[in-house]
Amino acid sequence: MMRAIILAGLCGMTSLPVAADPFEDFGTAMKYGLPAAAAICAARDDRLEDFAVRGILQAAVVLALKSWTDGTPMARRPSGEGKGFPSGHSAAAAFGAADLAGKCFRDDRFAGAAAYGAAGLTAASRVHAGEHTVEQVMTGALIGFSFGAASFGIGSEGAAFSIGMKF
Repeated sequence: MMRAIILAGLCGMTSLPVAADPFEDFGTAMKYGLPAAAAICAARDDRLEDFAVRGILQAAVVLALKSWTDGTPMARRPSGEGKGFPSGHSAAAAFGAADLAGKCFRDDRFAGAAAYGAAGLTAASRVHAGEHTVEQVMTGALIGFSFGAASFGIGSEGAAFSIGMKF
């Protein structure tokens, strides 16, 4: 499983421009890498349909909020451009991290902490790059976390919410 996560992260990094900021590159790689690793785990655990529905709904909520709030002060990016609320990078990374920590790494605190840490660094990279405000990345992360930790019960015994990280 850890090989699959590393492979997913490396695949996400191969599409990055050469001259970009390494911290920003990391955030972009995790936007794709964390959900990809979670999808691999979901396929392995025969819960890919539930994962896909939650992932599509998470993306739809982010895109709808970007559209509905465009032109308002809350959606203004630090650069002055619009459609900054919420951060899609933060949402996608948190979605993947929460799914991994709550369903794939349920009993592995270190792996769960690493996934959540990578998602947190993704959010920080968006603020560092001047693409989002702290409020925009936190809202995106909360949306992604909520859908990632949830389970709608499609193809399983029932709905649940699991954040992992058992202590």
